[in-house]
Amino acid sequence: MRIGMITGEYPPLQGGVGDFTHELGLALQEAGHEVHILTTRMNDRQPSPVQEEGLTIYREIPDWGTGVYAHLTGWMNRLALDIVNIQYQAAAYQMRGGINFYPRAHRRRRNVPLVVTYHDLLPPYLFPKAGPLRQWAVRQLARHADGIIVTNGDDYNQLTDDLGDALPPLRLIPIGSNIAPHPPAGYDRAAWRSERGFASEDLLIGFFGFLNRAKGVETLIETLKQLRERGVPARLLFIGGRTGSSDSTNARYADEIDRLIAQMELESYVHHTGFTTPPEVSAALLAVDLCALPYRNGASLRHGTLHAALAHGKAIVTTTPQTETPQLQNGVNIMLVPPDNPAALVEAIQTLWTDPQKRASLGQQAAQLSQEFSWERIAARTVEFFRTLLKQHSAQA
Repeated sequence: MRIGMITGEYPPLQGGVGDFTHELGLALQEAGHEVHILTTRMNDRQPSPVQEEGLTIYREIPDWGTGVYAHLTGWMNRLALDIVNIQYQAAAYQMRGGINFYPRAHRRRRNVPLVVTYHDLLPPYLFPKAGPLRQWAVRQLARHADGIIVTNGDDYNQLTDDLGDALPPLRLIPIGSNIAPHPPAGYDRAAWRSERGFASEDLLIGFFGFLNRAKGVETLIETLKQLRERGVPARLLFIGGRTGSSDSTNARYADEIDRLIAQMELESYVHHTGFTTPPEVSAALLAVDLCALPYRNGASLRHGTLHAALAHGKAIVTTTPQTETPQLQNGVNIMLVPPDNPAALVEAIQTLWTDPQKRASLGQQAAQLSQEFSWERIAARTVEFFRTLLKQHSAQA
């Protein structure tokens, strides 16, 4: 198949949607498909298109308002694509609402079926005091697509409830880890820790992902404080970049977290890798003793950061999912605590500190679970859905 993918962010821009598109594109290409990716133009000097790792990248879109429609339609029709997959997250499209209304506005001008992959259901900004219209814009994108992919049960249930019989064909296909467990050549865990000032007896807690209010980082900072007060030699390592390229509100939140760390006098126990290469991120994930991911809205299989921790075989303490997620088995392959509850997080982490065997068992089971979310499987399920939609499209033509 000739597959087109549209995304508001793509490497080197930082962001989970861009990383997902890159990994899925590679897996589709490895499976024998021709992949074209249309994304944001970062500067006027960029050539377009370019070949990167067998993928054809078009960095051409300066602005994701409604003025982009003719460009999108011309691109997909000119390339004679078989199907186009829009990777949707409002922040990845500069919080503009243009992409939300494109499927309806250009339905008769394009010759290609559109599939929308929802990375979340958060709405675009639109305009001041847009209110309920913002969430309506999210539903419009779904209603006028030819097919929908969601990455988790919460979004599946929400779209089903919102659209009912008006819902196009829908599939739940979880994402995978955008960081493979491949550290730099010659990596030695003990040496890596020692070179960065971490003692062998330290309990090194890892947090991977951009800082934003949904991540519950305040809870994690309070947990670190209480662990230190209990005599646990805990240190916290923030792995990767602080904020992504798409959402400016994350920078303000990161500054708030810095102030909280200073107020609690924890600067000596909080460390940062900063934005770095995938092998270095992998090295850091392998170096920590456990990962703490206290998502405020509960753990979800939409989180690439959770998948990365699973893939690296880490003992993970995270928050109870809002929707039943049978893959996450409390006490077997993960430990679950209530959100916004430092006391519960402290108890879970201290339990794992005093029980290395339990920590190892959780990590082994996490690595086993991660095999369900390989990119090869994700690509195969995606292609199967695309083929189903193309048959329906041909029958209706």
